[in-house]
Amino acid sequence: MAKTMTGYQCSECGWRTTKWVGRCGECQQWGTVTELGAVRAPTTAASPVPPDRRAQPITTLQPERSGHRAIGIGEFDRVLGGGIVPGAAVLLSGEPGVGKSTLLLDVAARVAGQGATVLYISGEESSNQIRLRASRTQTLHESLLLASETDLGTVLGHIDQVSPSLLIVDSVQTIASAALDGQPGQPAQVREVAGALVRIAKERDMPTIIVGHVTKDGSVAGPRILEHLVDVVCHFEGDRDTSLRFIRALKNRFGPTDEVGCFEMTAEGISEVADPSGLFLSRGAAVSGTCVTLAAEGRRLLPVEIQALVTNSSAPNPRRVTNGVDSARVAMLIAVLERRVGIPLTDKDVYVSTVGGVRLTEPAADLAIAVAIASAARDVPIPHEMIAFGEISLAGEIRPVTAGKQRRAESGRLGYTRHVDDDTPLLRDAVREALSAGESSRERELSTAF
Repeated sequence: MAKTMTGYQCSECGWRTTKWVGRCGECQQWGTVTELGAVRAPTTAASPVPPDRRAQPITTLQPERSGHRAIGIGEFDRVLGGGIVPGAAVLLSGEPGVGKSTLLLDVAARVAGQGATVLYISGEESSNQIRLRASRTQTLHESLLLASETDLGTVLGHIDQVSPSLLIVDSVQTIASAALDGQPGQPAQVREVAGALVRIAKERDMPTIIVGHVTKDGSVAGPRILEHLVDVVCHFEGDRDTSLRFIRALKNRFGPTDEVGCFEMTAEGISEVADPSGLFLSRGAAVSGTCVTLAAEGRRLLPVEIQALVTNSSAPNPRRVTNGVDSARVAMLIAVLERRVGIPLTDKDVYVSTVGGVRLTEPAADLAIAVAIASAARDVPIPHEMIAFGEISLAGEIRPVTAGKQRRAESGRLGYTRHVDDDTPLLRDAVREALSAGESSRERELSTAF
C-alpha cells in the first residue's frame, strides 16, 4: 500500500521535497517552498525485461566505436576528439560577446557544405539578424536552415519537419516548455528543455550543439544536471581586449579533455589559428627584458614571450605590476633573484607582462620570468634563438617541469637552438649563462655593423 506523506514545492523552479525547508535546494531562493498537501509516495512495479534487453556479461559484449565526423574546423575538431559523434550532445558555454554564435554559424556552414542539412535555432536573434552576420562572415549555404523560436514544442516540430543532420540551439536559457510554469532560464525550464533535446538527439543519432550562458563566476548558468546530461562540455573563452580566443573541453565522453583550440576574431568573423606562435612573439630586434618560454595548453605547447621592465624608483614602496602572470609568483621570483643571484631590485620598479594577452599559470614559466627580469635589470638582451623553461624554488634551484622532453623537442622544431632549463641546476648559473649569451650576441652584432 502506498504511503501518504506531506509534500512541499518551490514556487520558483518546481523543486519538491518531503519536508519543509527555508531555502530551495535547487534555485537557492529563500521563502519559496510551500506546502502542497497530502500526496502519495510513488511506487513503481517491476516490469518484465524483453529477451533482447537482458543483462549480459561485459566480456561477451562486442565494443562498437561511433565514428567521429570531422566538422572541417581543425581546432574545433581537435577539442572534440576528431570531430562530432552521431547522437552526441555538446554544450558550448562562454562569456557574452566572446564569439560563440559566430563560431557556431561557421560550424553550421562547414557541415552544410558537406551535403548535410543543418538546423540553426536561435532564441536570441531573429533570422534576419543571423542572415546579416552570415553575409559578413561569408557563411551562407542553402542547406543551412534558420528558425527563431523560443517554444520547445515548436522547436521539436521544426526537427520533425526538417530531420537535420546537425542541430544547433542558441541558447538553452531562451527556450521554454509550455508544459511547465515559469520563465525561460529558470532551473526547471533549463532542465526540461535540455532533457528533451538530448533525448531526441539520442533517438535520431542527430548531433546537437547547445549554447549555454554563464554566471558571474564563469560556471554554466542553470542546474548542475545540465552538464551531466550532455556528452561534451566545451568552454569558449578570450579577452575582449585581444582577438585571441580559446576553446577547451571540460568534459568529453568521446575524446581527451586536455586539448585546446586556438582562434582569432577578425572583422570577417572567426578563424582558426593552426600555429599560434606568431600571436605570442614579437618580431622586432632583440631588446633587453624579453625571454621566450613554452606554455603547455593541454597537449599543445605554445611559445610565449615574456617582457620585463626594471626602472629606478624614488617611492618608499617600489611598484610591482604584472599582466598575464601571477603577481605573487613574480614577487617571489624577485626575492629569489635578489637573494640567490645578487641582482639588487629593492629600489626598482618591476613590470612583467606577456605578449598577446595570454595568461601563464604553470610554474614552468618561472625561469623565463626570472631571466627576463635579470635581462632588464642588467640591460642585456637575450638572443632570439634562446628559450627558457623551469620551476624555481626558494633555494634558487631549477626544478624539472612536466613534459620537459616534449618542450625541448618542440622548441627545436620552432627554431630555438639554445635552451636554459633544469639541465642547469642553479638559477644563478642559468642567469649568468643567458646574460653571457646576450653579451656575446650583442658583440657580434656590433662587430658586424662596424
